[in-house]
Amino acid sequence: MIENLSKSKYCKGVQCHKILWLDKYKPETKVETARKSVLENGTKVGLLAKGLLGKYIDVPYNKDLSIMINITNELMKEKPNIITEASFEYNHNFCSVDILKNDLDGVELYEVKSSTDISNIYIDDISYQYYVLTKLNLNVKKACLVYINKDYIRYGELDIHQLFHIEDVTNIVQSNLKNVEANIESINDFMNTYGQNNEPNIKLGNYCFKPYLCNYWNYCSKDLPHQNVFDIVRMHYSKKLDYYNSNVISFEDLSKQDMNKTYLEQIDFELNNLKPKINKDAIKKIMDSLVYPLYFIDFETFQLAVPEYDGTKPYQQLPFQYSLHIIKDESSKVKHKEFLAEIDDKDFIRHFAESMIKDIPDNGSVIIYNKSFEPARLNEIARMYPDLADELQRIISQMVDFLEPFKSRDFYMKEFEGSASIKKVLPALYPNDSDLDYHALPVVHNGEEASDTFLSLRGKSREEQEKLRNGLLVYCKLDTLAMVKIWQKFKEILEE
Repeated sequence: MIENLSKSKYCKGVQCHKILWLDKYKPETKVETARKSVLENGTKVGLLAKGLLGKYIDVPYNKDLSIMINITNELMKEKPNIITEASFEYNHNFCSVDILKNDLDGVELYEVKSSTDISNIYIDDISYQYYVLTKLNLNVKKACLVYINKDYIRYGELDIHQLFHIEDVTNIVQSNLKNVEANIESINDFMNTYGQNNEPNIKLGNYCFKPYLCNYWNYCSKDLPHQNVFDIVRMHYSKKLDYYNSNVISFEDLSKQDMNKTYLEQIDFELNNLKPKINKDAIKKIMDSLVYPLYFIDFETFQLAVPEYDGTKPYQQLPFQYSLHIIKDESSKVKHKEFLAEIDDKDFIRHFAESMIKDIPDNGSVIIYNKSFEPARLNEIARMYPDLADELQRIISQMVDFLEPFKSRDFYMKEFEGSASIKKVLPALYPNDSDLDYHALPVVHNGEEASDTFLSLRGKSREEQEKLRNGLLVYCKLDTLAMVKIWQKFKEILEE
């Protein structure tokens, strides 16, 4: 029997029983994937939501769960009231309810999520709580999921009633109760059957990726051959699992299959060590489209579940930094300009845009890497600041996407391993240039680290901030230098 099966453990067990076994017996094999900023977003959402129904009494967390349960029992006698983190236990099944509306004739459950929609695992979560409370003979009148309204735009004071959606899922939860009881029994039987020295042998499955990518993927997939079906880029996980379950796993096996030519191309290049494929016509087309001055630009952004700035939505990509390499004409040397917002600047988005407009004053080509990103950010800023819209639209109209020849595989190398990411392309084009190695950077190595690092500046001393800010500048500068190096490579190819 698992002691105090919590709602989080229950949801893990619903995804895959082995997660609980690994948590208990081999936690050192876990690879944490949750980013600090994501966890902080979740915490902030949870705290804000507590006030949705009015004045509330909070049950403070205690490692001794019985203390939380006893506090809850006392508060339950004082109905009607609102209790947050109300804690209950039935037959070793424990849960803390995010918001409990404790009425004279029963209770209402409110489970808070920091996402912008409802998923099945959230239904499993609140169903487990409903099960525990009803087994304790409480009359649960309503079960609701509370989640983020992605269309809310903040102006002035935060309106939490506009920020959150509340959806009544009582009927769905009630129809799910038999599954809850069966899941609890199955989880307990599983953990009683497999002890520390009896590791369960469970094949890889859809549960490795849904509802969340499992933290034990590296451990559970360790016996797969080098170059296997899960390394194929752009192939849906369900298709990968179909091959895996048919024992078609290695690149050698996959090369004999009738499949999408894009997948076969990746396999062929890596398996047979093929030379680069270069469509000079495609390279010439993109190079002929360029007009001096050339502006190579890249943005860094962060997201907040709870919008802090006027005119922004939940989870909007907020640009706080850019790097810009400039080549004025064929005879000019490369110049570099950059912008990095101050963490306490409430108008940093406008200052970002104004600085960029100043740094890109002329007609010319604005070179980016992934046309779905930078134009979308500038359109969002144009919505926020209509007086800047014309200049921002000018910059958008000048954009040329260097991702395209790699995405279309008009330029492809085995070292890309199926990807068109600049993190794969750059080291493949310049394998011996240590100055272009993202792994060698001092602080920040990818976009997620960049956003987390920027947000971490809050509350730090100026000295600490300067070290981190320098790391951000060095990282973003490499992203646009990478595009300059790609441009140079394109020139070399056309000159051959």
